Amino acid sequence: MCGIVGYVGNREAAPILLNGLEKLEYRGYDSAGLCVRNGNEPCVIVKSKGRLSALENKTDGGRALPGHVGIGHTRWATHGEPSENNAHPHSSDDGNVVGVHNGIIENYQELKDKLLRHNYSFYSDTDTEVAVKLIDYYYKKYGIGPVDAINRTMVRVRGSYALAVMFKDYPDEIYVARKDSPLIVGIRESDPAEGISGETFTASDVPAILQYTRSVYYIDNLEIARLRAGEVTFFNLDGDEVQKEKHEISWDAEAAEKGGFEHFMMKEIHEQPAAVEQTLRSALKDEELDASVMGFSEEELREISSICVIACGSAAHVGFAAQYVIEDLCGIPVRVEYASEFRYRNLPLDPSSLAVVISQSGETADTLEGLRKAKRSGVRTLAVVNVIGSTIAREADHVFYTMAGPEIAVATTKAYSAQLIAVYILAILIAKAKGKISAERQTELLEELKSLPRKIGRILEDKGRIQWFAAKFAMAKDAFFIGRGLDYAVCMEGSLKLKEISYIHSEAYGAGELKHGTISLIENGTLTVGVLTQPEVYEKTLSNMVEVRARGGYLAALTVDGNFNVEDTANFTVYIPRTDPHFMASLAVIPLQLIAYYLSVSKGLDVDKPRNLAKSVTVE
Repeated sequence: MCGIVGYVGNREAAPILLNGLEKLEYRGYDSAGLCVRNGNEPCVIVKSKGRLSALENKTDGGRALPGHVGIGHTRWATHGEPSENNAHPHSSDDGNVVGVHNGIIENYQELKDKLLRHNYSFYSDTDTEVAVKLIDYYYKKYGIGPVDAINRTMVRVRGSYALAVMFKDYPDEIYVARKDSPLIVGIRESDPAEGISGETFTASDVPAILQYTRSVYYIDNLEIARLRAGEVTFFNLDGDEVQKEKHEISWDAEAAEKGGFEHFMMKEIHEQPAAVEQTLRSALKDEELDASVMGFSEEELREISSICVIACGSAAHVGFAAQYVIEDLCGIPVRVEYASEFRYRNLPLDPSSLAVVISQSGETADTLEGLRKAKRSGVRTLAVVNVIGSTIAREADHVFYTMAGPEIAVATTKAYSAQLIAVYILAILIAKAKGKISAERQTELLEELKSLPRKIGRILEDKGRIQWFAAKFAMAKDAFFIGRGLDYAVCMEGSLKLKEISYIHSEAYGAGELKHGTISLIENGTLTVGVLTQPEVYEKTLSNMVEVRARGGYLAALTVDGNFNVEDTANFTVYIPRTDPHFMASLAVIPLQLIAYYLSVSKGLDVDKPRNLAKSVTVE
């Protein structure tokens, strides 16, 4: 959600900033802008509404903005409509301070009123302009330096933010600060062979700077950094210098490119076998699951009395799948809470329970606050995240990193699949520690997990029929997904995928709930997808599908190899390989992802960047 890029070095900044912003397009945005400074000359700001290509055309690919220092931004509207006026960067009245901002400043109106009393004027509807002018106010009133001016602003601001700021009096520097919104700093040392004398970058996500460096620092909450060419200095709220550990990014720039696929989403769908295998392999030691990868001892796992999963969107759907798997294998209760609801509830948690927070980015605002609330409740916390060094990973008591690599498409696919593997592993480890499964059963389950990448690959080889089916329903207005038990959890994810990238109204229902109202919506041709992978409820769901067909609905069935009698009921059937029923979500979700993808393509929509959505939701 929104994107920040900054550069200080000896190369032209604007083309580097544009390239970085392009790598952040997946985060979602409605306008973009650059601020570049050439030596002691005043900052030059250029902004545009719409896609980044408009800004590129306006600046001739950056060539029209000479200068070696600059900041760039892609905006996703919160305060004020999408417009060139509301686009970032924003400037103080006299151009003394220029800045960009991700996040939401909750008390911006109060701060704006204060500044109006001190003769500041405002040209936009944004909270960001308020923040920039508040920095300018403190800088001038107290005659203090940039770090102290930003510190005073941070103390007054309520909300979340990642800030990148340039000062007129400091032409070769950028200052950055953060609270609850992600921000990293990258360093590239001098390289005489390429004519580089040292460069420093800042960005809201790794892909923006990966082409230039893999050496990054993660800025912690309520910290500030001063960026100069080839160097960075970090400060706390007292203005004291702090030391930070440098991290090396392991995946390369090619991992964030399309690799010959038409869309990132299709590329990432095909990367799921590798994401699943690598995530599983990361938890193995001598071909056996190792609890230490999550930082647990056998005794700690044995003492867990219940689990509360805290997540949003697709990550919450992983939690609903985990609920069925963990309760069945481990014999302990599991509840799943949407983080946006959990953070405002007074839910009593048993001291011996485990809170599992799931987030691809590790920066999801509601999930982060849910984690903090769980910790305040005194329970142990486990983070399942995909980004090393992310805020949720750093703040949780335990962390398990999924090995999905960079996921660019807004609609998650491979991160979801990797998260499923993580909760399967957790379930097996707890079940083993509690003596709920035998050594032989553990071996059986592990072998089934190891077979999943190959079976996902088999499904992907047969996607042609799904493409035909999706084209047939490109004009659908409504769709329903029905299933029971674990199949219902899969339906929730399939329905979300369909609605978020094809804009078709879609709902997931427990199949047994149809007759309690929803079936009244079924009419001739209404698309209904029935998921039937769980043996104990197969016949029940099939009966519900018969009820839909009797009312004229078009039935698509998703089931396992061998259940051929479903064709007597369904108009179209997709078969997936057999595996242990606990792990069926990993296979069943693949055709549902493909259906959503091909429907979106058939409608000519922007698959990777659906309207109104952002990849990483870092504001409430």
